[in-house]
Amino acid sequence: MKKLLLPIALLFCYNGMAQNIDSVDFKRIADQVLTKGKCYDDLRILCKQIGNRISGSSRANKAVEWGEMTLREAGCDRVWLQPVMVPVWHRGEEHLALRYSREGDFIDVPMTSLGNSEGTGDRTVKASILMVGSFEEFEKLSAADIDGKFIFFNYHFRQDFAQTFNAYGDAVKYRWQSPMIVGKKNIAGIIIRSISSGKDDYPHTGSTKYAEGGSKFPIVAIGNETADKLEHACLKGNTAAALRSDCGMRGMAQSYNVIGEIKGSSQPKDYILVGGHLDSWDIGEGAHDDGAGCVQSIEVLRTIKQLGIRPKHSIRAVLFMNEENGLKGGTAYADSALAKKEHHVLALESDAGGFSPRGIETTMSKKQREQFEKYIPLFLPYGVYDFDKEGGGADVSPLKKQNVVIGELLPDSQRYFDVHHTDNDVFETVNHRELKLGAAAMTMLVYLVDQHELLD
Repeated sequence: MKKLLLPIALLFCYNGMAQNIDSVDFKRIADQVLTKGKCYDDLRILCKQIGNRISGSSRANKAVEWGEMTLREAGCDRVWLQPVMVPVWHRGEEHLALRYSREGDFIDVPMTSLGNSEGTGDRTVKASILMVGSFEEFEKLSAADIDGKFIFFNYHFRQDFAQTFNAYGDAVKYRWQSPMIVGKKNIAGIIIRSISSGKDDYPHTGSTKYAEGGSKFPIVAIGNETADKLEHACLKGNTAAALRSDCGMRGMAQSYNVIGEIKGSSQPKDYILVGGHLDSWDIGEGAHDDGAGCVQSIEVLRTIKQLGIRPKHSIRAVLFMNEENGLKGGTAYADSALAKKEHHVLALESDAGGFSPRGIETTMSKKQREQFEKYIPLFLPYGVYDFDKEGGGADVSPLKKQNVVIGELLPDSQRYFDVHHTDNDVFETVNHRELKLGAAAMTMLVYLVDQHELLD
């Protein structure tokens, strides 16, 4: 029995020493990012000198140039552009006025067309409004009930969910699926209550999708304050809307994913990926969604270079194009990786805002998770504790089919859906320490996976 105790004691001693060494390296990473990191300055340039950057636009092209230059300045061994054909959606001018009673006047209200939706052409469409609270309620209506009307889908973002991404997942179907539910029925258009946690009147955009072969009517969102007022008016009856919007699809355009790489020292053909999406919606500045994820990913590679860490695996930062209204960049990257038979150990995305990091969700095997969980205590001093959730970012999700471990940084989400897809998603809403802590947490995970070969 005594012969067994010594190896066990030595094993615990070794693990403790290894944890101490990792703890020291974690501190080096945090110190580097918090005191010398440039991600906040990078984000200022992206937001203020380029601004919003919907895929296929001239600003998206400028963002590609910025991404290539910034990755080179970060010290990457190699930087290149990966061609991606992207859909082009044009917003144009838009205007919505609501009449809250039979005798009332039409009053202009804040609104935003939903991404990929069609407009009213060169005319203003006027029609009465029919409010419904759910898809189930809509399905019970007859064709005569809805004929020629604006359908107001008045589904509230649930405030009783402590995790706001759960509330978003519950409500977002009213943005994405509404035109598919309506299908070929004859309506003037759809108005939705914004998918928003905010107590304000910022309308939120985001993708929507028509039913194949269905009607293509205009679809717009209104902010919560306007939606509350319209809800009360609809309960009394005799409401109407006047909408004019010049939006619609404009074909396809050439764009690019921007990729930077540090070559691995001993396993250069095994890749660890960090990334965010370079495109944003065409309102606001795309600061949290997803400028934050892009500059954090660049910071990971910059930090590795600045600290003189020689990674075993090749480390890539990918700035994906067209996450918002097509996922063409994520799909193109995965297709390329498959064609080149590239082996990815981990693909980690940051696309949930630049707020304080709280955890990292992953999709991995039970054995891999058990191995990784031993290292969770190292993250606790930095406020990163939530590793229980399964998932991964949208852009890295196509790699899941290739049995790649995927993941996503989980920042504090309480304020994210106040600014998500709005004019209020601007640089000033991002805190420099919170942004940098997220970049540090991503770098720490990359360091662990690389140095300990956790997921190989």
